[in-house]
Amino acid sequence: MDFPRTMKRRRALGAVAVATGLVLTVAGCGGSGDGQSDKGAASSSVPTRSSGGQKQSQAPQADNTVLAEVKGENGLTLAITSAKREAGGFVTVEGTVTNNTSDIWLAETWRGDERELTRNGSSLAGASLIDQKGKKKYLVLRDTTGRCLCTKFDGPVRQGQTADWFAQFPAPPEGTDTVDFQVGAMPPATLELSQG
Repeated sequence: MDFPRTMKRRRALGAVAVATGLVLTVAGCGGSGDGQSDKGAASSSVPTRSSGGQKQSQAPQADNTVLAEVKGENGLTLAITSAKREAGGFVTVEGTVTNNTSDIWLAETWRGDERELTRNGSSLAGASLIDQKGKKKYLVLRDTTGRCLCTKFDGPVRQGQTADWFAQFPAPPEGTDTVDFQVGAMPPATLELSQG
């Protein structure tokens, strides 16, 4: 028996097993399994941001109806235009933020206090959904590297500009149709969840 050759084969098989496990783990975290990336899993209208705080979207939103709107943080207006349960067991919340302040606005306070979330930069990583009925708080979903499944702002939102955003959360139990969305120092916004 050639001991060094046997050890090489065992190492190779071990590496293949680990790689296969990682691939399956990443595929399992992909949401709906429909081939789309895990960032924005089943939402075909996941907003993206361009530099300079300009409004940009991969696909136009079907409905501009505002489900909820709150004002705070020295003149910011947060509007929620969609809150849908998705087939993969998560909720996608979308909306806009308008800078009505007298200066540029960075979403630094919206990324949350957890040390792991600081790598998300200016983002909605600190947003949450609160189920008052079930007395539970749902945090933004993360991918396998710890990055939030939410908008990461590329730069400041300038005075008078509006930026699109999205965030994905674990879905509350069926029968829970009303939740509160909260981020940063903005007041909570109560919304009705729809079926995606």
